[in-house]
Amino acid sequence: QVQLVESGGGLVETGGSLRLSCAASRSIFSIFSIPAMGWYRQAPGKQRELVANISSTGSTNYAETVKDRFTISSDNFKRTVYLQMSSLKPEDTAVYYCVANNRIWGQGTQVTVSS
Repeated sequence: QVQLVESGGGLVETGGSLRLSCAASRSIFSIFSIPAMGWYRQAPGKQRELVANISSTGSTNYAETVKDRFTISSDNFKRTVYLQMSSLKPEDTAVYYCVANNRIWGQGTQVTVSS
C-alpha cells in the first residue's frame, strides 16, 4: 500500500498561492500514534532540502527561505498534513515530498512558479 500521497502541486505565477496535501495511511498516522511529519523539496540539479516539519505535539520548524510565507499544519482526524504556500517565488520551484518520521516518503508533487 502507498503510505503517503502528495497532491496539490501545479503551475502558479510569482506571488500566487498553493496548498499541498499529504494523505497518510492508518498504518503510520492515527490518533494513537502521530508521527513527526515534514516537507522537503528538490529542484533539478540541486540537493534535497528541508522546507518545514511538524512534531507529533505540533511544534513546527521552517527553512529560513520560507518563513512567513509557508505554513505546515496537520489534521489528525483526516490523517493529512498540509503545506500552505503563499507569496510564491520562482526559487520555490521544485518537487515537494512529504515524509513521515524521516523514513517514509511520498512520491512527490511538482510545484512550478513562473517568473
